[in-house]
Amino acid sequence: MKNNHRFNDAERAAIYRAIAERRDMRHFLPNPVDSCLLKRLLTAANQAPNVGLMQPWRFIRITDHNLRNAIASMVEEERQRTASALQKRGDEFMRLKVEGIRECGELLVAALSDRREQHIFGRRTLPEMDLASVSCAIQNLWLAARAEGLGMGWVSLFDPIQLAQLLNMPDGSKPIAILCIGHVEDFYPAPMLKLEGWAEERPLHELLFHNYWNNVEIKE
Repeated sequence: MKNNHRFNDAERAAIYRAIAERRDMRHFLPNPVDSCLLKRLLTAANQAPNVGLMQPWRFIRITDHNLRNAIASMVEEERQRTASALQKRGDEFMRLKVEGIRECGELLVAALSDRREQHIFGRRTLPEMDLASVSCAIQNLWLAARAEGLGMGWVSLFDPIQLAQLLNMPDGSKPIAILCIGHVEDFYPAPMLKLEGWAEERPLHELLFHNYWNNVEIKE
């Protein structure tokens, strides 16, 4: 069947390449990110699908050097706590580089907005759809950054209450991710946690069920 809405071969290949080569980056060069480029990335984030057109995302651009250092210190505290919680794998975890907060060209905090309870379109039975919408915005930002040749890393090692207080966020809002964006010397050839031997990706056929939970085989 002919599909007139389909992108051409080169356009489709570029989209799939960005998806396949996106990496959670932790190593950055000190070069600044052009302001027009950053605006393009944030515009892509703002075009993400979102339930009820509520746009629950808020992005806080961190430009204050002292504030950046405070966030890095906060992440380091949580890294130590996480290592303790991991017990036997704690030492292995501490050898991993988990963020590039001090090195990246741009630092953003992605957050859920306040007063989200006013939006019930699509959230009456699934209130977590606001979080899903923010995740879509982050993914848009990530793929756009990769297409532009910039690396991005998602940092989740922080206490959300502590970070919200540091950033003077209102009651009801919640930080979701610390996002490191910047130029990189190279992109990892595979996810860094895989390269470091921390974990292996599972193949699609183990994660795709048919009709019922855990039914992994197609019945003809």
